[in-house]
Amino acid sequence: MVLLLLNFRGESGAADTSAAQAVPTDSLYRQLPNDSFGPGEYLKFSVGYGFVTAGTATLEIRDTNTYNGALCFQIYSETNSNKFFDGFYKVRDTIVCQFDAEGLFSHYFFKALHEGSYHSSREISLDYSQRRAITKKGEDDIDTLAIAAFSQDVMTAFYYIRTLPLEVGQTIKLNYVDHDSATVMDVRVLKRETVDVPAGRFNCIVVEPMLQAAGVFKQEGEVKVWLTDDRLKMPVLMKSKVLVGSIHAELVEFKLGNLNW
Repeated sequence: MVLLLLNFRGESGAADTSAAQAVPTDSLYRQLPNDSFGPGEYLKFSVGYGFVTAGTATLEIRDTNTYNGALCFQIYSETNSNKFFDGFYKVRDTIVCQFDAEGLFSHYFFKALHEGSYHSSREISLDYSQRRAITKKGEDDIDTLAIAAFSQDVMTAFYYIRTLPLEVGQTIKLNYVDHDSATVMDVRVLKRETVDVPAGRFNCIVVEPMLQAAGVFKQEGEVKVWLTDDRLKMPVLMKSKVLVGSIHAELVEFKLGNLNW
């Protein structure tokens, strides 16, 4: 569902232009402007598979807290299939992130998947003083990756993009850490478009992460995200192709966050 739409795995892709190049630096601190989101933001989506409503997903910034000495937003995402889908493929997925509130980069990522008979958990702890990420899959599969400064995970990358000026034709680059690799993610800014979803009508700017996903809805082809064409850049619509057909997530309910935290 939504977290699976966002559960991207980086792949290489050529970029025509660059709106924001993520450049490694020796500094361990930066401060970036953010007037797009804050604690208390809550987004609820209806997720459809073809013409069938499959379930719901939420994205939430619960609060600020201190994580390894850094002030962070705690980001929480939950995906649940509905009663109809529960009968043959029950989904209960969770993501928790620690996102640096001043520098807008990832410190910690955790994902738990419960999809039918499949269960797994993955964890990434990013240590910028050592320029490494410790990745953990289950209890015994532990690995270490060399990382660049100010890297993003799959979820914080989404929030970071919301704080950037977006213009059609740009390709945004950012440092990205997956469970298996540390790479550079390309995000293309495609077009402007007005869309209608259950939460209302919105003027949007459409972005396309050049990535692939894995999970119950395995991505084959593009993922596109419609963000409001204003300072909030709030996601209102997401679409992804899967092995058979396509899925979409439409905003049905939202609460804006506090920008004066």
